[in-house]
Amino acid sequence: MFGLFKRNSRHRDAALDLYSAVVRQARQARLYTGYGVPDTPDGRYDMIMVHAFLLLQRLKRDHDRTQDLGQAFFDLMFDDMDQNLREMGAGDIGVSHRIKDMAKAFYGRIAAYEDGMRRGDEALAAALARNVYRNGDPAPGCIDGLAAYMRAQAAALAAQSTDDLSAGRVAFDEPSD
Repeated sequence: MFGLFKRNSRHRDAALDLYSAVVRQARQARLYTGYGVPDTPDGRYDMIMVHAFLLLQRLKRDHDRTQDLGQAFFDLMFDDMDQNLREMGAGDIGVSHRIKDMAKAFYGRIAAYEDGMRRGDEALAAALARNVYRNGDPAPGCIDGLAAYMRAQAAALAAQSTDDLSAGRVAFDEPSD
């Protein structure tokens, strides 16, 4: 019985390390200055979702070994969003509805980004335009730049070992020009 708690604690610790790395990467200034991602709460949410998608896609490759870690990461991410909404002054009822909406939005982004990654640059750019750039008019090249960045990150994550990821170690590449 106590082994179950240790396993969950190990996954939670690794998930916390992975989530911290996702948030750090999502805060890279180059994403906002170079790729034209709106530097707003929605834009920051979108960048966390992009990086969470990329990480979860990598974990999905070794689903038998990483299923519990992926679930712990997902739970931790939405627990953190819940806490952040509360700190910004949202009430209990409002928070639960917003978290449900955010989770639905994330699932929609997963489907759109999976499709875009599979079908090619135009499909991925269209998914990014609908999601990340939905409230703005980015400069030429921004959407394509972010799509190329996502593909590069997916490749970098694919090269990382499952053992490292399971231990909470992930390395993202710096956004390029």
